[in-house]
Amino acid sequence: MNQYDPKRGIALSVGASAMFALLSAYATLLAPLSGLDIFAWRVVWTVPGALLLVALRKRLPILRRLLYRMVTEPKLCAAMLVSAALLGVQLWLFLWAPLHGRMLEVSLGYFLLPLAMVLVGRFYYHERLDALQWLAVICAAVGVGHELWVTGAFSWPTLLVALGYPPYFALRRKINQDSLAMFTVEMALLLPVAIACIVSGGSLTTIAGRVDMWCLLLPGLGALSTIALASYLKASRLLPVALFGILGYVEPVLLVLVSITLLGETLSAAQLATYIPIWIAVALTALHGVRLVRLAPN
Repeated sequence: MNQYDPKRGIALSVGASAMFALLSAYATLLAPLSGLDIFAWRVVWTVPGALLLVALRKRLPILRRLLYRMVTEPKLCAAMLVSAALLGVQLWLFLWAPLHGRMLEVSLGYFLLPLAMVLVGRFYYHERLDALQWLAVICAAVGVGHELWVTGAFSWPTLLVALGYPPYFALRRKINQDSLAMFTVEMALLLPVAIACIVSGGSLTTIAGRVDMWCLLLPGLGALSTIALASYLKASRLLPVALFGILGYVEPVLLVLVSITLLGETLSAAQLATYIPIWIAVALTALHGVRLVRLAPN
């Protein structure tokens, strides 16, 4: 049974959010690769990075046990396949969006996601929320409600993030295995799909003469992805679901900043009315996090 560790969990969650925000801008350096190409290469370069982390953290016996259980327990194998598929869709979307000017829509999905996670924590896992958490939820709901009122509906990238991640995290908790070992297996299960995309998509020919791609940009993509995802998934196991969900507001705030400053997207006055209440929710979340850290035993 995993015990919560607020200090470590908050640090890992915030660090992962910063790395994910940088990753959205990093994808633009990989032109002329498409979003699907970048997703495929991300998986290819993340697998060895994940295996290296497993070895460095002396988790190889845990990884072997998980693989053995998958072979002998069909239900666990099926659950891991579903988990890998849910993660793969999100990885693809995150790299497709900045190349098509849709990163703000994805960032709105990440604004909705913490609210969804808080509701899952409260009503599915029966976690209690304190006054600051409820106030953060209310502020976020005001922003979300304004966006729905202005646009009439959410775009499919927004909904895919907001509704796709909660079942993924719930399934991971249900499987209840070592976070890093599960992540490594998920990426390994995505590897055949990634290789098929690379072969059929022709990206090998596209970057054949690009030394910078092979020696720097693609390995850097794998390293950044591995560290960010491993930190994020570990945080999901060290924090209560509700707190983990609320901390998710850090990432979309950073994504908005990256989208505007580095990707050239614009934020309208109407969108500000959506984001400002959510930014207040972020500030309340930060205050709650500081209080938790102070109360946590050394």
